[in-house]
Amino acid sequence: MADTAQVAGAASSKDPAVGLTAVRSLRVLVERLEALQVQNARDQGWTWEQIAQLLGISRQAVHKKYASGRGPLRRKD
Repeated sequence: MADTAQVAGAASSKDPAVGLTAVRSLRVLVERLEALQVQNARDQGWTWEQIAQLLGISRQAVHKKYASGRGPLRRKD
């Protein structure tokens, strides 16, 4: 499902196959957006603590997920 508005609408479908597929697509979108914004914040000099606070998670959790080339921000060679 490519269109975000369509996916958001499909998430409330009575058909579980449609709804769950939409939920999976939304989860992927959220992960990509989070990674993009974490990288944006880091590029602007934000601390792990500042990022974590706005995401509502611990500094350790955000650091573990995104630091040192691990997680969604890792470089793909």
